[in-house]
Amino acid sequence: MLAVRTAVNLSSVLKSSTNISPNKMKLCVLVVVGTLLVIINGMPPINRDYNTHCQCVQVESRIIPPDNLKSIKLVPEGPHCPETEVIAGLASGEKVCLNPRSSWVKKLVQFILEKQLHQQRGGVSKNKA
Repeated sequence: MLAVRTAVNLSSVLKSSTNISPNKMKLCVLVVVGTLLVIINGMPPINRDYNTHCQCVQVESRIIPPDNLKSIKLVPEGPHCPETEVIAGLASGEKVCLNPRSSWVKKLVQFILEKQLHQQRGGVSKNKA
């Protein structure tokens, strides 16, 4: 008898909860869609240049001769990685992550930043003339 009474009570609860007016249903759908749009627009862009983690798993502290360096890429710290990353492209085509705390890497980064700053200032003064 108790099982029958419980079944009846559950069915009445289900019937009463499904009696939502069409206006309330539309409002719920709009709220859900609006929330999804806000979440999607707030997400960072995902493309091939955007990393969600550090690129450098292992770093090198050894000095690399300037003749072997082909390029230097500086990746600033951000949400993807808590540390600045310094990636050296070698003449052999290999890429090596350099230890940003190493003294010679600090000097190299400082040199690159000063060179970029000097080039920007030179470009600005040429444009003004």
